[in-house]
Amino acid sequence: MGARLKSNDDALEEMSEINVTPFIDVMLVLLIIFMVAAPLATVDISVDLPSSQAQSQPKPDKPVYLTLKADLTLALGDTYIDSAQLTAELDKLTKSNKQERIFLRADESVDYGDLMGVMNTLRTGGYLKVALVGLDDLGASKAQP
Repeated sequence: MGARLKSNDDALEEMSEINVTPFIDVMLVLLIIFMVAAPLATVDISVDLPSSQAQSQPKPDKPVYLTLKADLTLALGDTYIDSAQLTAELDKLTKSNKQERIFLRADESVDYGDLMGVMNTLRTGGYLKVALVGLDDLGASKAQP
């Protein structure tokens, strides 16, 4: 609080102004925390995705990513898993919610038959909502006839 002296009165008058400096400091700290934490929330397994010309759809808050790498290894999120344990690991991650959408990422060099094998394993496990993830290539669709 500040005080202002009047020239004709000896009483101190209170100023009712809010000190916003601590608020700004807290907001800057929160901004830095979110800037550091945001890149950590993405999947860190590198895979060369094929491009797609489809319109991108909104993602849920916590998507479940299943990645099929070029050497046919599977990763659920950031954790590598054995293909025989795929359904069991998905049940753990989704709490056996078979209606959860699984985002399937596959390297562009993966054979179509291998990709279908993973999709058949998902179907056998009861996971019927599978979204294929690709790179946006909407600019190329306008250039091609």
